[in-house]
Amino acid sequence: METLTFINANGDSIKFDGVSFSLVSVNGLGDVGADNQTQKSPFQDGSTLIQTILNERFVEIEFIIKGLNYKQLSERRREFSRVTNPKLGKGTLRYDNGYLIREIDAVAESVPVFPDGENRGNRHQRCMLTFLCPSPYWKSTSITEEPTFEPLFQFPFEGIFEMGIQRDQRTIINDGDAPAPIYIEFYGAATNPIITNITTGEFIKVNQTLNEGEFMRVDTTDGRKTVEFVSPDGTVTNVFNWIDLDSTFFKLAIGENIIEYSADSDIQGAIVNIRYSKLYNAV
Repeated sequence: METLTFINANGDSIKFDGVSFSLVSVNGLGDVGADNQTQKSPFQDGSTLIQTILNERFVEIEFIIKGLNYKQLSERRREFSRVTNPKLGKGTLRYDNGYLIREIDAVAESVPVFPDGENRGNRHQRCMLTFLCPSPYWKSTSITEEPTFEPLFQFPFEGIFEMGIQRDQRTIINDGDAPAPIYIEFYGAATNPIITNITTGEFIKVNQTLNEGEFMRVDTTDGRKTVEFVSPDGTVTNVFNWIDLDSTFFKLAIGENIIEYSADSDIQGAIVNIRYSKLYNAV
């Protein structure tokens, strides 16, 4: 059975599970257009493909709101309008078919449509709503806890693993449909810490000393790329101006990725946590 759940920016949710909100149809689980960038030289037959860019995703849903009476129906209609209010900004749309769970950032393209006539009764209301998903990719949500030599930290996120001086490399397989951004936490002490994707040759290096008790966090997600130092008391320092000029906010390439961490000093006791979600172009 397919179910959809929308969680807004405040954490409030609506679940289309057939109880209060019954899903009739959903379009946009695939259905994303591609913009093929090409160029053409004089006298060339055809053209040369430069790159392909996926457009935004639109998920269109049709559903029925149910109530024991008109009062309850009206309350649930109001609840749905409140939770999906586009003025709240991006929320999360979660898809579950019993075999896999995928999530995508989404915002309602309008307030819900509540058609009249035979679409409305004392105990039912047929509705329609379209969600705009700025990024077209569905994200995995399954949890992977990688083993470590010592059980130092555990986080319930996909792809998290921990490394100490005993293990300064890790192989990650990205079997998704697109390069996956990563979130990194590098716990000190370390001088000029660096995270390298040996597979692609890309790295992120910060030319600064990470003190004992501090940790560096890096996010390579488009739209929220950050590099910060976090002190033991929670103080956050933006260290963009300390990033090595040759650094890149790399992503996990499709296939095998060998990730290495190091520094210009002894990193005995340093720990690096990395988490990521695989990206899919359809469910």
